[in-house]
Amino acid sequence: RSRTRSRTRSRTRSRTRSRLSAPASVPLRRAPWTYSRGAYRRKMHSPIPGLDRVMVFLAAALASASLAIPEGWGEEGVQYGQVGTDVTLLCAGSRAGSPVQWRRAGAAALPEGSAIRQGALVLPHASLAAAGTYSCHGEDGGFLHAVTLRLGYLPGVPFVSCRASDYENFSCSWTSSVETFLPTRYITTYRKKSLTGEEKRRNKNGHVGPCLQDPTRPGTCTVHGSEFWSSYRLNITEVNPLGFSFRLLDVTMQAIIKPDPPEGLVVEPIPLAPRRLHVSWKYPSSWPKEPHFQLRFRLQYRPIIHRSWSVVETVNLSEVITDAFAGLEHVVQVSAKDFLDAGNWSEWSAEARATPVRDMATAASEETTTETSLESPAEEPSQAPNPEPINRSDPLEKMAILVSLGIFAFFVLAAVLIITILIWLRVRRHGKDETKPHNFLVAASHLKALPKAQIL
Repeated sequence: RSRTRSRTRSRTRSRTRSRLSAPASVPLRRAPWTYSRGAYRRKMHSPIPGLDRVMVFLAAALASASLAIPEGWGEEGVQYGQVGTDVTLLCAGSRAGSPVQWRRAGAAALPEGSAIRQGALVLPHASLAAAGTYSCHGEDGGFLHAVTLRLGYLPGVPFVSCRASDYENFSCSWTSSVETFLPTRYITTYRKKSLTGEEKRRNKNGHVGPCLQDPTRPGTCTVHGSEFWSSYRLNITEVNPLGFSFRLLDVTMQAIIKPDPPEGLVVEPIPLAPRRLHVSWKYPSSWPKEPHFQLRFRLQYRPIIHRSWSVVETVNLSEVITDAFAGLEHVVQVSAKDFLDAGNWSEWSAEARATPVRDMATAASEETTTETSLESPAEEPSQAPNPEPINRSDPLEKMAILVSLGIFAFFVLAAVLIITILIWLRVRRHGKDETKPHNFLVAASHLKALPKAQIL
């Protein structure tokens, strides 16, 4: 019995080892494939983190459901094929082994290289030109079956970009990287990356939800109720009858915030100020008016005859342009950005135009010139230029210049007075020093003239 048991154990071990070590001829399992009307496609060679698998599996399930139901694309009697592959069209109404004929609508002959094998039409390395409606007929020419062939390409990885016009919602837009020539759908989902402890307890796999698509705006979806300090991962999956492809995009609200342009831009001239324009605007209606999330603004303006813009930044809802050109129409625009410099500047608002008032002295001189020319039309205009320049300066600027000159003159006079006092003090001190040696010499000579006895 012991020998029998040992033999049985050794045989069991050898069988187990042979099963674990598969021979070289046995093919190993490959990466996941997606089935699509006879076409296969490998997806994602690298492993995906656990939370991302939820998004990928959800998109794959929805895509597989769409691919498995041909009627889901809304076209019956349509067969899809990939360009460059062999496409086989079956004759559904034919009997096994009975000869059939294939015809192509609108063409006298079948595509070059096509062949009929066991009643099926085979199109090797089908090109886009091979698309069309094909029909099979019996030996007597009777109609049996018709199928419409549509050829195209597998979807590519879509290009995706996201933007938040406020701190509560954000939207993403995408474009296809490959023109597939086939009907296409998009599956859009998202999940929150940074979860709080309570959120992790409620949902261990992370919150995965749909990014809502708007039928009136194709190629866009919106996530509502987002959080400004959170990060999200978007999954945009492109699906067509041949397969699907997706892109995962990480989104941070602070990086994609981009307000809508300010509204209600108004530009008005200021009376008696030839070089000034008053500009006012309002917050964009899409931006919530909360004290914690404010905007700062950027103003650009130029005369219509100039191409270069002047730019001014402010946090107010109004601004006064102080260097406008009197009598020239100006173009003004304004844009907005988050007050803490998060994200990007908005697009420029619609243009608003206004003309500063003209200088009264210039207007009066022009009116006088016009009246003189009307009164004496026979006189020839003088060819000599007027040596006196036209004064277009602002009265406030004149006052500022006068005040500046007065201050400058005061400092100059003060400096001259200080220098004069210093020179006078120096000369006076030098005079005192010269008188001291002179008195000493006089006393010495006086003592020398006296007799010695008197000196003693």
